Amino acid sequence: MTNHKIETILSDLFEKWAGTPPQLILPLAPSASNRVYYRLSANEKSAVGAYNSDKKENIAFLTFSKHFKSKGLPVPKIYAEDLDKNVYLQEDLGATTLYSYLIQKGDYFPDYLVQIYKKVVEKLAYLQVEGGRDLDYSVCYPRASFDKQSMLWDFNTFKYYFLKLANIPFDEQALENDMHRFADYLLKADCDNFMFRDFQTRNIMIKNGEPIFIDYQGGRKGALQYDLASLLYQPKANIPQDIIEELLNHYLDTLDKLTEVDREKFVEYFYAYVLIRRMQAFGTYGFRGLYERKEIFIKNIPFALRTVKWILENAQFPIEIPELKRVLRAAINSKKFEPFDKIKANSGLLTVKINSFSFKKGTPKDPSGHGGGFIFDCRFIHNPGRYEPYKKLTGRDEGVINFLKHHSKMTEFLNDVYRIVDKGVENYIERSFTDLTVNFGCTGGQHRSVYAADCLANHIQEKYGVNIELSHIVQEAKNWKN
Repeated sequence: MTNHKIETILSDLFEKWAGTPPQLILPLAPSASNRVYYRLSANEKSAVGAYNSDKKENIAFLTFSKHFKSKGLPVPKIYAEDLDKNVYLQEDLGATTLYSYLIQKGDYFPDYLVQIYKKVVEKLAYLQVEGGRDLDYSVCYPRASFDKQSMLWDFNTFKYYFLKLANIPFDEQALENDMHRFADYLLKADCDNFMFRDFQTRNIMIKNGEPIFIDYQGGRKGALQYDLASLLYQPKANIPQDIIEELLNHYLDTLDKLTEVDREKFVEYFYAYVLIRRMQAFGTYGFRGLYERKEIFIKNIPFALRTVKWILENAQFPIEIPELKRVLRAAINSKKFEPFDKIKANSGLLTVKINSFSFKKGTPKDPSGHGGGFIFDCRFIHNPGRYEPYKKLTGRDEGVINFLKHHSKMTEFLNDVYRIVDKGVENYIERSFTDLTVNFGCTGGQHRSVYAADCLANHIQEKYGVNIELSHIVQEAKNWKN
């Protein structure tokens, strides 16, 4: 279905709910799924509209939401739905996720963030135990429980999308035997509560200081440990081990109020579930990163490997899984996923100059005397400047950013740009060169090229730490402050 058609259907649903058509409808940043989200508002009313062509997934989400809300659990209200057209409206919880706190935290884990995480794990325990009671698991999709079949699917994704693509050899039969043995062990834990399945910081909104959970449509019956493992060992969070243990104990204190729990046994299974969650993540990183070459997934691999290394060195499981441990150690010891040496890059001479410009005004001059560098043409990308709401905005405004992420091929384009430019940066660092220039041009130098230049600057700074000179030529000529 076209974006215009989706917007029309959501607008009609909003008008039926609010009694007035939306005055504003803006695309929100896309998720990793095929779901499409918009923010719709009119007067004092605002809602998030969703379109998802997968009807079974919609039924699961709406059923869970209504059930959880009836129990006073922290999930969004459902305002309206039209399952025949695959759309629904839910409460607008704002734009602040727990993930947005993480990307601002710096190199240490501050106490205010620990306090937020404590609230999150408390509410998670209630969602799993209280939310799981009397829940209609028949609507779960694709399976009603995180059973052995589900685990083997994750194991096989790990095997074929990570180990194979990372060129880590394995004994197929020995590894298969270990995987069956490990799954049988995991299923001895209490698996009769609600399992969120993808409990990570992007799915936790923070509103008025309180966490609210979203995107649990993949939930099913399963072990309590899985969601906690997903949260506490999310690579981007990089939570210190002593704080992980503090949060684990805080979660168990809450759980004690809700159900009987053997804390020692819970912790034993917890680290086993951390391991299977990491293997599931490796499969995703392999497919999205090593196969599709999406940089953001590749960057998560070293963090996940460090978690696995800690597990192998510190956790004890009462089963033998020698081939599984061997291939995990081989991945750790390969060092192929270690990030570029930033110390080496910082001690070099390289400055990367990144410009956005308008092709109508000509390509930028190169003051270094080397005759220029990369020039990328963004004009083939769907232009938000053609639409009235975006005409006075730039590539740094939220509406334009979400438009480019959701309604264009910008993300795929930038993935290709990163692969090309990274090779140049690394080569120039090795050869002690001083200048590299990258230019992004579009029609007006206002939307697409500005966004692309900002993204590349952030990417190079984060990956290499070299000096960046960023210039938005057309915008700065208007006295726009960069």
